[in-house]
Amino acid sequence: GAARRQSKIHDEGLGVGGWGVGDDARGGGGAGAARRQSKIQNPKSKIRYLVLLGDAVHTAHFSIGSGTKLAMEDAIALAGALEQYPDLAMALNAYELERKPVVETFQKAGQESQTYFETLKRYLNLDPVPFTFQLLTRSGRITYDDLRLRDTRFGELVDRVFAPPAAGPAPVAPVVVAAPPLFAPLALRGLRLANRVGVAPLSTCPALDGAPPAGYAELLGRYVGGGAGLVLTEPVAVAADGRTTPGALGLYAEAHLAAWTRVVAAVQAHAPARIALQLGHAGRRGATRPRAEGLDRPLRTGGWPLLAASALPYTPTSPVPRAMDRAAMDRVRDDFVRATQLAAAAGVDLLVLQMAQGYLLASFLSPLTNQRADAYGGDLPARLRYPLEVLDAVRAAWPADKPLAVALSGGDFAKGGAGIEEAVASARVLRAHGCDLVVVQAGQTVPDSEPPYGRGFLTPLSDRIRNEAGIPTLVGGYLTTSNDVNTILAAGRADLCVLEAGL
Repeated sequence: GAARRQSKIHDEGLGVGGWGVGDDARGGGGAGAARRQSKIQNPKSKIRYLVLLGDAVHTAHFSIGSGTKLAMEDAIALAGALEQYPDLAMALNAYELERKPVVETFQKAGQESQTYFETLKRYLNLDPVPFTFQLLTRSGRITYDDLRLRDTRFGELVDRVFAPPAAGPAPVAPVVVAAPPLFAPLALRGLRLANRVGVAPLSTCPALDGAPPAGYAELLGRYVGGGAGLVLTEPVAVAADGRTTPGALGLYAEAHLAAWTRVVAAVQAHAPARIALQLGHAGRRGATRPRAEGLDRPLRTGGWPLLAASALPYTPTSPVPRAMDRAAMDRVRDDFVRATQLAAAAGVDLLVLQMAQGYLLASFLSPLTNQRADAYGGDLPARLRYPLEVLDAVRAAWPADKPLAVALSGGDFAKGGAGIEEAVASARVLRAHGCDLVVVQAGQTVPDSEPPYGRGFLTPLSDRIRNEAGIPTLVGGYLTTSNDVNTILAAGRADLCVLEAGL
């Protein structure tokens, strides 16, 4: 809740805590924080009340300059409540219910603003206009649409600066009108995306022994038909024992190639849409029932042996995985290479290696799940060693002109787990090994992780990885409007956004 201060006047104990109104002489209570009864009376023996407003009772960081505004709004709301309700207790309840959420929103914005100024150096490499936009939108209270409404000329300048230079000879006149940031193209190696919006639909039809179901190509085609520049597949297993469920998608047999070729063609038919295939191994989160029956519930029958960095089950009821030895590491690495070659043969545009959400490669990265005593456990460089072996092998097998991405966790959000600092350090190393894009994810390393789920909750993690590690990022996290996407892109917090869009 809001920070509160109590005032002590004389020795009589006159004061008001919480939301700033004292109790009446009969001991009637206001709602919320504790209040003390006034015992100071005027010569006519009438009770007086002391009201604390604005910064006197709740503070927000000075960088958002809201103290006087909050005090005036408190006063207006209190006066309105006292006029509307004849009973004092009811009036104070109504006042607190109205003002407390508003103040907490301002305090959260103040905290974001404070964090921005404390970490300002990470944005010093931004050009002047993106730097200014980042500054103005730092607290989350102002967005791309807000700025265009308040200052149309600055909003148009943001669009012109974000737009790429025209191809061919230099234009005769400078660009006057430019599309919003989400419509700007993006180049990653030899891949050129028509815009900065991606979609990641989930299929409700199970795969058959790993092969995409008949309706999967049609599903992806419908999504990119809506104008998205990139569509991301569900996680695709590199081996039969790397599936999460028996109905999970796979790319581990020559028989899968024809089905995936049809899927890729269905997406690319909606020119200029492109497809990204997420390649991974479930590790200790494998051999579970379909998600419709619950998350990470192990199969009753028909399960398969699981692999992980250490022999730790994902949930108390999950099977205990086998800690990978050198032979298992070599086999899984080769499975990734084979799947990479099949993806290239199918015409996939962008390959994403899954190193997050508690899956096999992620289990090496987190200290919560990697308790090895050999060269693959311990500090971060040791925990990165095997995922980098897989990355190097995949990069060598993947066409040099096509980009390679990594899905990386921005934090475990569990006690003793990895945080954003390790994610930034990992991203720097991944970039040096040929990674072109980081897909920012969070949590699920352990089942009791608690990321701050909410609209745009991954954006701060993407911001730090992009601007501290110097690598392009793709971010989702319940982004639902073009305003969300434009705000993130124009401020340099990400390079691509996954838009939550239902069909």
